[in-house]
Amino acid sequence: MNLFCVGNGERELQALFIFLDGMVKMINLDTLHIVHYCHPTCVPFKNICRLPRGDSFELAHELAKKDSESGSASRYIEFKKYYPIRKKVDKHLFDTFVSLGGKPKETNPIYFVLHGSKSLEAYMGKWNAHKLLLSDIPSEAISFTLDDSIVSFKKHKSCTMYTKEILSQKLHEYEGAIEEYLGELTKKYGA
Repeated sequence: MNLFCVGNGERELQALFIFLDGMVKMINLDTLHIVHYCHPTCVPFKNICRLPRGDSFELAHELAKKDSESGSASRYIEFKKYYPIRKKVDKHLFDTFVSLGGKPKETNPIYFVLHGSKSLEAYMGKWNAHKLLLSDIPSEAISFTLDDSIVSFKKHKSCTMYTKEILSQKLHEYEGAIEEYLGELTKKYGA
C-alpha cells in the first residue's frame, strides 16, 4: 500500500456490510488502520528516494551498518541494485495513481501495510511501527497494491493498484471479516 500524502481532508464515514452466515456484519472503515515501518534511527514517514541521489546512498550506507541483522538490511547493503528499481517503481506507482484520479503531492510514496503484518515485523526485526487510521487519509492521497510493489514490478513490469474506493468495493463484495480477506491476500501474495 502506498500513501502519497497525508492531508486534512473531510472525514468521510464509510461502512461496509459483509454477510456472514445469514447475519450482516458491519465493518466501519474508521476502524481500519495502516502501519508504517521505520528503522529506529530514522524519521518516520519518509522515503529515501526523495533525497538527492548522493544523500540517499550516504543514508543507505549508514543504515546498512546499523541494521545488518534484519532481513530488510539487504536493501541498504545492496543499495546500488535497490535504488534504480525503487525509483522506477515509485515512478510507475505515481503515474498509475494519477491515472486513477489520485492527486499525490510527491512522486515517491510513503509505504504502509493495511492492518500491519506479523511476518513483515519478524522480517524487519526491531523496526518501529507507526499506525494511522485509514479514515484520516483522503481518498485522493492513498492507493493500495496487492503485492510488494518491487516484487510485482520485477515479475510483471507493473503493479495492480486499488484506490480507496476500489478497496472499499472489494471489501464490500467479500463475504467474511477483514482479517480473513487480508489472510487470503497474504497467502496469495506474501507478507
